[in-house]
Amino acid sequence: MNSQSQQQRAIRAFQEFITTPLETLLQRHINSKSESAVLTLFHEIAANVPAYKTFLTQQNINPASIQTFEDFQKLPLITKENYISRHPLADLCRNGQLQTCDMIAASSGSTGKPTFWTRFFTDELQIATRFEQIFHDSFHADSKSTLAVICFTLGTWVGGMFSTNCCRYLASKGYPLTVITPGNNKEEILRIVQELGSAFEQVVLLGYPPFLKDVIDSGVEWQQYQVKLVMAGEVFSEEWRSLVGERIGSQNSCYDSASLYGTADAGVLANETPLSICIRRFLAENPDAAKALFGESRLPALLQYDPISRFFEVENGTLFFSGDNGIPLVRYNILDSGGIIRYDAMLEFLAEWGFNPVTELENQGVKMNPQPQSYPNQNPQPNPQAGSLGLYEQSPPARAILRGIHQLPFVYVFGRSNFTVSYFGANIYPENVTVGLEQPVIKEWVTGKFVLQVKEDADKNRFLSVVVELAPEVEGSEEKSEAIANSILSQLKRLNSEFANYVPPEYQMPKVILASLGDSEYFPIGVKHRYTRK
Repeated sequence: MNSQSQQQRAIRAFQEFITTPLETLLQRHINSKSESAVLTLFHEIAANVPAYKTFLTQQNINPASIQTFEDFQKLPLITKENYISRHPLADLCRNGQLQTCDMIAASSGSTGKPTFWTRFFTDELQIATRFEQIFHDSFHADSKSTLAVICFTLGTWVGGMFSTNCCRYLASKGYPLTVITPGNNKEEILRIVQELGSAFEQVVLLGYPPFLKDVIDSGVEWQQYQVKLVMAGEVFSEEWRSLVGERIGSQNSCYDSASLYGTADAGVLANETPLSICIRRFLAENPDAAKALFGESRLPALLQYDPISRFFEVENGTLFFSGDNGIPLVRYNILDSGGIIRYDAMLEFLAEWGFNPVTELENQGVKMNPQPQSYPNQNPQPNPQAGSLGLYEQSPPARAILRGIHQLPFVYVFGRSNFTVSYFGANIYPENVTVGLEQPVIKEWVTGKFVLQVKEDADKNRFLSVVVELAPEVEGSEEKSEAIANSILSQLKRLNSEFANYVPPEYQMPKVILASLGDSEYFPIGVKHRYTRK
């Protein structure tokens, strides 16, 4: 690609981004079938990406034979192992040219060996729409002066630089948004908020959930700054959202924070919306409904996605997606477990449980959208080709009454499936233990970090071990250990029917060990924490 065409590509994309209203962008899947869009993407990639051409040849697949969506669904999945790591970085890009991209990020993955991911300015603009959904629909940042504080790690890792750029693009679009980048320097974040926060109508902290909680617990009078949160990288409980929200003075849990499903592989794949948060909070209060919907005794992240931007499929509980990027991906298996649910199917399910999230959001009295847009038709139409994949074609309602109500499909994400421990045949999830540490009184003693293990005593009897990190300046005691163990047990029995039914009562009480803040064996500082050990 020559410099002039690269220039034109950038100009066209930026002009489209800054002049197209968010509502229009989010209606694209209504006006054009997402299945057709992903088929077109496949043919373009098969023609122009050397590595994918090679991949198809090795699989004896002629791209011309892929004519229907059913054909597309038979294409083999690609992974880091069978595709990304087997080709030079340039061959993974269009026309084998690294210079079609202007940025490289790194992801360490489970092996610790970095994988490099390229992208161009235009790829970031596509992802900036996910940020715009949150800043517009949740935070009303189109009409409020906003300080965005980037608390993700800066450097080659994707979160910090990508989030910074996307926020700046929103400012270019006309949002009164100012960005500052302390990264994960806690002292600098606190200084910035205290010195600059009062000059803005609201402050948005963007970062990894446990780190943001650590920042928030550092004693600033957060209420005066109208703090909002954008998070990524970890599934957290609704109790955690309530706890952190209470400490920042949150007035509405559905509108004061949002989480991104982000990855170095392809930017942001999906994002929480006020609607998805409202639904998730209902499911957190109704574990039987959550188990019926998700099939597991733990609460996944629940987000909405634009199927034109990132096209999800699911097989056997594993998510994979297709999407354009610096390294375009077709049916890419990111190794996350989860599923997808059509918008209308979600509302029908909730109605069976006596819950209407749209009515619930209306009852919360959130400010109305000042300029609701007209939509053609109210009734979603199932796609007869969808099968069990939850794909759909549909039309939005007559009016967008509230911000954050978009008839986009839902994706739920448990994360990597190997972070459970098995105890008497019951799968025990870190998410279950987390809720036990977020109960009144106990939440004041602990940081929220723990290590869950199944161990054996001297007689080879198995027991459930939970090492819990104490909050700063909190002393451990037998009484605290006992109270924490009882709280964890209570929530395990409430949330996890396998645990309640499989584990004999005499083996159900966990053994809790309290460790000091930053304990070198269990909670080393500066290392990404793992909640389970085998």
